[in-house]
Amino acid sequence: MDAMELIAFEIISNVGMAKSLAIEALRDVRMGNYEDGSKKIEESSEYLIKGHHAHTELIQKEAAGEKLDFSLIIMHAEDQMMSAETIKTLVEEIMLMYKDLKA
Repeated sequence: MDAMELIAFEIISNVGMAKSLAIEALRDVRMGNYEDGSKKIEESSEYLIKGHHAHTELIQKEAAGEKLDFSLIIMHAEDQMMSAETIKTLVEEIMLMYKDLKA
């Protein structure tokens, strides 16, 4: 496995975990476990940051003049990262709505 594939899998792994934690956070809040939901959404943010750091590595390489070949796996990793960010943002809003409705 080459360096590009390793970075892609690092992104996919981290943002996949972020997405899963966001969904778990929503389920916790739906059941009234606001504290657990908040912890999971914070943990989700940490995984997204790790995914962004790996992605930034690629951007820095290209900015330094390194030629990066087109890769479907990198494209997939970026797609997963954007999807995880969107899901997390929506989950945060839905969690706030649950709190407001239960108050």
